[in-house]
Amino acid sequence: MNKTVLFPMGLALLLSACSQSTAPQAAAPSTPLYAQAAGCSTTNAALNRASLSSSNETSDTLSGKAFDGNTGTRWSSAFSDPQWVYVDLGSSVSICGVTLQWEGAYGKAFQIQTSNDAQTWTSIYSTTTGTGGTQALSVSGTGRYVRMYGTARGTGYGYSLYEMQVFTGTGGTTPPTTLPTSDTPDFGPNVNVFDTGTPVATIQSKIDAAFNAQLRSSSAQFGDQRYVFLFKPGSYTPVNANVGFYTTVEGLGKNPDDVTITGSVNVDSGWNLGDESNATQNFWRGVENLSVVPSSGTDRWAVSQAAPMRRVHIKGNLTLAPSNQGDGQGYSSGGYIADTLVDGQVSSGSQQQFYSRDSRFGSWAGGVWNMVFSGVQGAPAQSFPNPPETVLATTPVSREKPYLYFDGSKYQVFVPSLRTNASNISWPNTPGTSVPLGQFYVARPSDSTATLNQALSQGLNLFFTPGVYHLSQTLNVTRAGTIVYGLGFPTLVPDGGVNAMTVADVDGVRVSGLLFDAGTTNSAALLTVGTAGSHVSHASNPTSIQDVFFRIGGAVAGKATTSLAVNSDNAIIDHIWAWRADHGNAPTGWTINTADTGLLVNGNNVLATGLFVEHYQKYEVQWNGQGGKTIFFQNEMPYDVPAQATWRSGANGYAAYKVADSVTSHEAWGLGSYCFFNVTPSVHADRAFEVPNTAGVKFHDLLTVSLGNMGSIDHIINTSGAAVPIPGTNTSPSNLVSFP
Repeated sequence: MNKTVLFPMGLALLLSACSQSTAPQAAAPSTPLYAQAAGCSTTNAALNRASLSSSNETSDTLSGKAFDGNTGTRWSSAFSDPQWVYVDLGSSVSICGVTLQWEGAYGKAFQIQTSNDAQTWTSIYSTTTGTGGTQALSVSGTGRYVRMYGTARGTGYGYSLYEMQVFTGTGGTTPPTTLPTSDTPDFGPNVNVFDTGTPVATIQSKIDAAFNAQLRSSSAQFGDQRYVFLFKPGSYTPVNANVGFYTTVEGLGKNPDDVTITGSVNVDSGWNLGDESNATQNFWRGVENLSVVPSSGTDRWAVSQAAPMRRVHIKGNLTLAPSNQGDGQGYSSGGYIADTLVDGQVSSGSQQQFYSRDSRFGSWAGGVWNMVFSGVQGAPAQSFPNPPETVLATTPVSREKPYLYFDGSKYQVFVPSLRTNASNISWPNTPGTSVPLGQFYVARPSDSTATLNQALSQGLNLFFTPGVYHLSQTLNVTRAGTIVYGLGFPTLVPDGGVNAMTVADVDGVRVSGLLFDAGTTNSAALLTVGTAGSHVSHASNPTSIQDVFFRIGGAVAGKATTSLAVNSDNAIIDHIWAWRADHGNAPTGWTINTADTGLLVNGNNVLATGLFVEHYQKYEVQWNGQGGKTIFFQNEMPYDVPAQATWRSGANGYAAYKVADSVTSHEAWGLGSYCFFNVTPSVHADRAFEVPNTAGVKFHDLLTVSLGNMGSIDHIINTSGAAVPIPGTNTSPSNLVSFP
């Protein structure tokens, strides 16, 4: 199975003579230190097994030379990154150790990865500070294939290994201890739990302190601060909660009306330094599972992306716009409401686009570009584009996000059941199952990735408390029905280029409430759901991804090729924001925080409800699966395209939403794509949406906008739809009711 790169003989001899270093050939260790522990074999399982490599420097340095037991031979790669070599052990086994005996050309940054199919890889070791020589690595993982994946060379040459040994078994001298669980855990210092015995003055003081600490702060938008305020069943009067960055306000009742706040749960403009006039950066905050009696008669939720309102009862009116809207200011841009009852009127005001799902409103007023409703009683009539309301009577498939509640003696997570063709709120008496918190491992930011994976392998669900988690390995979710629950925007940062999380192609996994923040070494993907090429129906119990957000840059100069890859059939993507940062505490730019694609869909019959994807550098959504559906899509093309030719050769840019040419069935409603090419305003995109011309691919209610007339989108979809900017106008949409 050697993959050979052939060179002309003279060149091969020249490279062999001068390219790699001439370190002395030390003997391979016969018994690594870790192999002396009980349970880890001292036999090299990789000896003379089949192998494959990404490249070979010459025909004399093939991959098999790293597994032949001869320290007088070596595998060496081309002089570039990344490079890899793997061995096939013949069957899936437990792996406890890997020894790498480097020639002088070593790997400074590399991973040890395992796989059962040589396609999907799991990292079991990662370093960015390799020093070469002989490295005896204690690891823990399973797989048929074991790969060294190098991302940064220690020299100007390639990667060169005399030997790569693999040792199998459980390793260690004692089995891992069973991780502790509790139905009444300590949620950590970032979580405040109130009951009716807590003085209202104390509640207000804590909420105010959290808000004031970040008010007009230069760093709060990308800070590590996290604030969660949980209210046990009862009434709280008066409480006025200003909800800032990474702030969560939630009730702990079984139903929203079990917790009543009289006062306000408020988001407005004027809070964010440098953007005080607008609400367009009111990101990363949320309210859930309570009722609000607005003291003024109207509650305000002037948010943009990644700021869900779920399972809320507003006993009055609700406005989605900031208090200063009008007179050329007070913009707001994008939001999401689900399973929510508003007794009075919802007014969208300056919101440019908004999505509401499976809710009930007294009435709705307003619309700028793209107001979308599915399964909402009290929604306006279908009327796109004038006014711009897209209305579906029901949502084809939905399942509400799991939520935390307190039953009087212990905490539980309620897991709502699947609904088809839903309309209206699901509560009270939401169908579903209660899972005691004792069946979760309650994670803290100080936990190692190994501990988190141990919890998963122990059969526990994961409950992430607020904070920033650095991952040295991939989190592997393999059990059907696993719940991965995030409270208060827990942030997962993959270190060393690992993929942050993979979910197996199994039934009913629920991932919710997480923020994936790309690390400074490129990850191939941040979250992968299912196995590429696998098509197993999960229609009766799909995996769901809800209130899951992805960030490339902003806090650090992050990099990830793909943010979310969905391979599982029938998956539900319910409110994600995948964002390549255009600003932040860390520098951003075309070659700094790099990312190709926000969402890659390979699974069939995948449904996206509330899809926000922005600023990626190639196709921002790439949909390869059959039978896909999207209800609401909001997009901005990358601001920072430096030049037309830099973006793409052979075409003007990339469409924001690409349906593969092989797809014969796909349908989407309420989609908007905007450009703001402020770095190079002369840049054009040929189109915003690119799809096959076939009867089974249908799009409804689409628009494009050039913000401030900065740059051009020449067509809406394929070659249909007028270009923007529209002559004689500024920031006016080009609309298309249907395609084809």
